[in-house]
Amino acid sequence: MTDEAKTSEPQTGPAVSVVGPGAGETIVLGTTRMRLLEDGSHTGHRLAIAESVLAPHTPGPPQHRHAQHDEGFYIISGTVRFTVGHDDHDATAGTLVMVPPGTPHAFANVTDQPAVMLSTFTPDLYVQYFRDLKGVFAEGRPLTRQANIDAMSRYATEPATDLD
Repeated sequence: MTDEAKTSEPQTGPAVSVVGPGAGETIVLGTTRMRLLEDGSHTGHRLAIAESVLAPHTPGPPQHRHAQHDEGFYIISGTVRFTVGHDDHDATAGTLVMVPPGTPHAFANVTDQPAVMLSTFTPDLYVQYFRDLKGVFAEGRPLTRQANIDAMSRYATEPATDLD
């Protein structure tokens, strides 16, 4: 058999993943409700996807940098303010924001309406960060800036302290 013929054979491996409405792992972080649609377990850890609903006036995380993954945000509804360095960008429905490794960024919903966004993480490294924060809330501890920074540091992420 030629190499060309081998590549056209059906691939074996993980089954197709289908996550219906209301399914997926739910993580509530204060005023943000996240639904993990793909945690990396069906993609060989190359990609994770989450849907997030940000309540009105949700402050979001402190500005930070990821060392090992790209992060994408597609705004489904509402408006999300992205801060990149010293610049603010208000992203409305239909807008895609891609953040490469090393780029300082933060996001928030500064409006009176909820906002919904779809986020991608390539690779899936950062998904566990959200699970760690969920654990902080589950233990009844406040999500302090330091607790957030400690969780970030476990996933090749650091606060952009040079922009504070």
